Amino acid sequence: MAPTILVRYGELALKSPPVRREFEHTLQRNILEQFQRAGLSCRLRADHGHLYVTSEAGPPAVRLLRRVFGVTSVSEVTEVGSDRAEIAARLLELAEPVLAPESRFAVRARRTGSHPFTSQELAGELGGAVLEQFADRRLSVDLDHPQVELHVEVRGPRTYLSLDRYSGPGGLPLGVAGSVVALVDAPRGALGAYLMMKRGCRCAVVYSGPGERLAREILGSYDPRLRAEPCGPDAEATLGRIADAIRADAVVLPLPVEAYPEARAHWGERVLFSPTVAFTDEEVAQRWRGIEELAV
Repeated sequence: MAPTILVRYGELALKSPPVRREFEHTLQRNILEQFQRAGLSCRLRADHGHLYVTSEAGPPAVRLLRRVFGVTSVSEVTEVGSDRAEIAARLLELAEPVLAPESRFAVRARRTGSHPFTSQELAGELGGAVLEQFADRRLSVDLDHPQVELHVEVRGPRTYLSLDRYSGPGGLPLGVAGSVVALVDAPRGALGAYLMMKRGCRCAVVYSGPGERLAREILGSYDPRLRAEPCGPDAEATLGRIADAIRADAVVLPLPVEAYPEARAHWGERVLFSPTVAFTDEEVAQRWRGIEELAV
């Protein structure tokens, strides 16, 4: 049986029901596009606030999902019923190989639906079962800095158990917030484009120099439909041409604070964004490293 990956999303849940449905459908389409580009297959199903992806791809599937905007985290899960005895028995099986002697652990339990127990009661019960089952290992509970986390999500009649929780980019799904065109000539410009993509904007990229790799290899891994073109001798003319062609809502530039008034005067009525304007070079480098590592 193909493993199941639980996909969580956060900000979408705050929208009104019609908007939420639209955003969820867009998120699902974006997930399918990522798998299609990678030549992998998957199946999707959904409930209130979560998606479930079934794929034979294993770790590559997890990495793909972590590059989908709107996804807050993913976990490879084992699915069982919602009977407490069944949950405890399967959790002990999963925990046995990962709990080394004298290790510190925590049970993270969450519950959705109507059940004869609270999340806190379930976590306490399961933690006690772990301590009893592996008493010879001298384990200890540490809710603040555990070495091992055992995740339990009870959702109606089904429960999902996992040992890992991998972060995603969060934000909004690509395509729900219009389009922009961005200048990418270095990591600062690439980060600016990424941050606009994270807010749901489809981003066309005009690149120069090292910006080509940043756009095609890195940003392109987060958006299979990314449009990227060289800037040519006149970057501003290329930006304006593409902005007109795609009816972009704004131009995204890697501007320092002192350059903004001049750029504002040059671009006239065109909306300008510079998401990295308040970041130091060190902050840009730190943020970009994480983005680049996940794209590889």
